[in-house]
Amino acid sequence: MSTSALPPIDRALLPADVRDGSPERRQRYDAARAFERQLVGELTKALANTAKPAQDDTTSAATRTYRDLLPGAMADAIMAEGGLGLAVQLDAAMHPEAAR
Repeated sequence: MSTSALPPIDRALLPADVRDGSPERRQRYDAARAFERQLVGELTKALANTAKPAQDDTTSAATRTYRDLLPGAMADAIMAEGGLGLAVQLDAAMHPEAAR
């Protein structure tokens, strides 16, 4: 998944050192955000699977398609609002010199 596929994020939600930092700093943070998006996507898929009815064969194809799209939309909405904060922690763990 490329970082361009991530939903846009308000600049005010970015950490100050990323917002005012170098392009390389922003690129590293975007890579951490992309990884966080993958994790959030898997989490929302697992959560959606717990809400499926036991007898899914009676629902229409449109309903099943819509139900399959919901986890991705939820993950995109979470990321658009700043995510869960994992990207900041991942970036700091991988590049401790940048977190100073």
